[in-house]
Amino acid sequence: MYYLDFIESNIARPQPWYHSEMGVPVTLSSGTHQRAAFWLLRLSGRKEMDTMNQHLLNRRQFSARCAALGFALPAASAMLAIQASAQVPGTGEAPKPVVRTVKFPDGTTVPAIGQGSWRLGQGRHALSVEKEALRTGIALGMTVIDTAESYGEGRSEQFIGSTIADQRDRVFLVTKVSPENTAGEAIARACRASLGRLRTDRIDLYLLHAPVPSSRLAGVVAKFEELRAAGKIRSWGVSNFSVAQMEELFRVPDGHRCATNQVSYSLRNRNIERDVLPWCQQHNMPVMAYSPLGGSSGPLVRDPTLAGVGAKFGYSAATVALDWVIRSGNVIAIPESGSPAHVKENALALSVLRS
Repeated sequence: MYYLDFIESNIARPQPWYHSEMGVPVTLSSGTHQRAAFWLLRLSGRKEMDTMNQHLLNRRQFSARCAALGFALPAASAMLAIQASAQVPGTGEAPKPVVRTVKFPDGTTVPAIGQGSWRLGQGRHALSVEKEALRTGIALGMTVIDTAESYGEGRSEQFIGSTIADQRDRVFLVTKVSPENTAGEAIARACRASLGRLRTDRIDLYLLHAPVPSSRLAGVVAKFEELRAAGKIRSWGVSNFSVAQMEELFRVPDGHRCATNQVSYSLRNRNIERDVLPWCQQHNMPVMAYSPLGGSSGPLVRDPTLAGVGAKFGYSAATVALDWVIRSGNVIAIPESGSPAHVKENALALSVLRS
């Protein structure tokens, strides 16, 4: 899916892009179509082609990526046809939709796009509309639901608990404990409170919402492990950790059991590409991306370039932006939306057509 690597050249300011083979930064801008075409052509006959064949885009997606770069659509279609025939020679079978998934270290597999809830259940929209949106997302396969005890002082957890009560087993439930609730038995108390608000007997993934002093990491991990052994949580992870903090975590007993690091990641905020993302990939740990549609960095749903590309081929700017975020297969995006219509747009990025 290397076509996606060039979309950001038309979004906001150019940023360094690291080529997988050369390992050097290459700054792209809207005027570098010829260089982009050069790198695309160089993929043929190299090991990257094997990876491309494993992550084929459908015709609409591939054409959209190439159109964003100014490539001719007939040439794009021809290249796609060559790849498809190499993948399934002579079958003539129609491509089948495949839901993109991500695997945690313990083998648990979840959809690559879930649903965030930072402002849900707090009066931003009518509760009935927000419930419909969350349920619509679950029905469309976005079953990873992310919340935190601090969101609306527990109101987000309460909202989610009431909304998923009749379909809890379909949901992979994620919530977070605040750093101030990690001393002594505070984590156990916080977990019980979250379980009550969520109306469930277990949390699938329990995250430390922000880093704590390194001197307290061992104690936090020990309490997480106690909760896991008791069946209150199935796994645990962290949020907003740097590489240095992840390395400190892995040095404490059982720190390697960390399932994920949830951080901000989008076309507008790509800081983790320098260090956190490759570190997690090296340790077979998926990243959870909050604010994948831009967040405070600027909402990508209104980006004119993404909107233009999406409109040509029947996608929204949100679909294109999410498609880019989850392109590596190691990132779970958790966009928030209180609108059923927007949830449907987000869900389009969850499925691709593969031969």
